Order: sequence, then C-alpha cells, then structure tokens
Amino acid sequence: MISFTVRMTFRSEDRDEIVRILRELTRLTRQEEGCVTYIPHFVEGNSDTIVIYEQYRNEAAVEHHRSSPHFAKFAIGGLYQKMLERSMENLTAIA
Repeated sequence: MISFTVRMTFRSEDRDEIVRILRELTRLTRQEEGCVTYIPHFVEGNSDTIVIYEQYRNEAAVEHHRSSPHFAKFAIGGLYQKMLERSMENLTAIA
C-alpha cells in the first residue's frame, strides 16, 4: 500500500475554482482501479490550504494516476497553475 499527503496553498480568491477542480479530480481518481482512498480537505483555521490524503494499492497504481488524462487536466493544468506552495509527505502505515 502506498500512502501520502499532498499539501497545497492557494489564494483566497481562487477557492471556488479550486473546489470545483478538486471535486472533479476526486470523482475521477476514485474510479481508478488502484485507488484505495483519495480525500481532499481544507485545513481548519487556514482555508487557503488543502491537504489531500491518498492511498493506492501499489506503485503502478500511483503511476497510472499520475499519467491519467484527468490528472493532466485537473492537477497539472488546474491546481498546479494556481498553487502558491506544494509539499508532499510519504507515509508508512504502523498497523
């Protein structure tokens, strides 16, 4: 199992567009065969920051996601164009 979080910061004025993009990206990502979990969150007390918790069955599923047309359109062509900062944390499950 591959698990990680992606944290992105956006301008307040882009919030509605970011929500629209994330709803569509989430819908399509959850349909991917190797996707276990894909949940975007606003950070409480900091509505300009989004954290996405992602889980995939294996590395091939992650690569499939990152090479999908919806990732190109909504992540690279949408979120990445609007974000001010981005960081990623790889996670290791304890139990």
